Amino acid sequence: MMMEFDRFDPPPAKFPGNVPAIRVQANADHWFAAAEALHAAHAHFLSLWGADDRDRDNCFRIYGAWLLPDRVVVIENALRDVANPHYASLAPLFPAASRMQRAVYDLLGISTEEPDMRRWLRHDGWPESVFPLRRAFDGNQQYPVTSEPYPFVQVEGDGVHEIPVGPVHAGTIEPGHFRFSVVGEKVLRLEERLGYTHKGVGKRFQAMPQAEGHWLAARLCGDSAVAFSWAWCAALESITDTLCPPRAIALRALALEHERMANHLGDLGALGNDAGFAFGLTQFSRLKEDLLRTGAALFGERYLMNFILPGGVARDLPAHASALLSAQYLKLEESVAGLRSIYDEHAGVQDRFRETGRLDHAPAEQLGALGLVARASGIQCDLRVNMPWPPYDGLQVQPALQTSGDVAARAQVRFDEVFASLRLCRALLADLSAGPVHAAVPIAEPGSMGIGLIEGWRGPVLIVLEAGPEGSIRNCHAHDPSWQNWPLLEYAIIGNLVPDFPLINKSFNLSYSGQDG
Repeated sequence: MMMEFDRFDPPPAKFPGNVPAIRVQANADHWFAAAEALHAAHAHFLSLWGADDRDRDNCFRIYGAWLLPDRVVVIENALRDVANPHYASLAPLFPAASRMQRAVYDLLGISTEEPDMRRWLRHDGWPESVFPLRRAFDGNQQYPVTSEPYPFVQVEGDGVHEIPVGPVHAGTIEPGHFRFSVVGEKVLRLEERLGYTHKGVGKRFQAMPQAEGHWLAARLCGDSAVAFSWAWCAALESITDTLCPPRAIALRALALEHERMANHLGDLGALGNDAGFAFGLTQFSRLKEDLLRTGAALFGERYLMNFILPGGVARDLPAHASALLSAQYLKLEESVAGLRSIYDEHAGVQDRFRETGRLDHAPAEQLGALGLVARASGIQCDLRVNMPWPPYDGLQVQPALQTSGDVAARAQVRFDEVFASLRLCRALLADLSAGPVHAAVPIAEPGSMGIGLIEGWRGPVLIVLEAGPEGSIRNCHAHDPSWQNWPLLEYAIIGNLVPDFPLINKSFNLSYSGQDG
């Protein structure tokens, strides 16, 4: 694969990060050719973002990131026509790029020949001629909100009608609009409109010092606070040559596996509830609550938004932690094993789970599935296995893989990952070395760029950080795997019944806030 980039000038360079990565600078002609080479190599498309560098070298830039089995490849394309910045669309090769390209246009005004250029993030919150990630944009500027209809795709035919759902939902669900085209109760098409939770975090990062960026990263997606804050810290530590103490690294992994287990437990209960099995909800909710209370007692928080910080972690475990955690892991393992048997043998639950919301291997691969959703469709992509970073490079992570791609498969992946996380937590505790839990982090050199990539419970969580002068942040791009997987929900619902949507949606359990940014 490296030979494909040998003709580029300059040649590929190492991209600092917690995983192996290279950075390739491509001109307009090579941009799409590089993407074609990555497509031929069966790379997973990871993310797309842009930058306004007109103040530095009179360019806009567009970046794409891909996952190969052994490294990340970042392609950088400098756009010198600043009056009309434009690049070749990646959507013909990687369909998941389509919405990201629409978001890049909304934020930076960098266009492509993407046929679908309906606004994605803007939601009439700022004028079409204004692009809030450009350098000259005033983040304090307010614009009157104007409302105009969104052009949903129309489905026509005998008996076809539309069911709009959202954007406001009951309970604590974040806002998202779902437009169903149905005949009777059978779904012909689902179209999503998201972006309601866009918070302008790209501009907010630029106003923060490097020493505080992890605080915002941890709050990009509440159920992935550990993953995002670790990704941020990994990016900063890579460009400052900071080595975290071994004990701090192990504690980060312990926190990440706790976050993974808590989310899987909550989802398994919710899946039971959506299948009409309230007993599952009560039992798994109890187990999740026990785990969160243990986190509060040992890590200082139920949801660990302040635990990981540059150079290590905010606090050490108390002396009694190992004994307390070992006892809880044993009880949790026994309880989850018993509940798994009940789910597997309950005819009503299995009738709702099996063949519902099916996403087979071929479309999952073609459409760019990542993380848990991909693994339930037979695609092996877990960074803890494929590109293990410390301490996972010293652990034997057992990948969870199912092939049927339905609600049942996504539930089984969650069960498997709970047991795998318990094994990892026990191994981390058994080998927890004594020592400090924090190291000093210097200010990064202006213009240096680093990548942090962490396998969160949904999939790979990405932070790309570019340092500014005097400890500032020039650019920060954050990416949640929900970007790839939301469009797959539209595919998985086709041919199912409308009442199955809550169950299918919960089996994906994608993030609104993490994606919208």
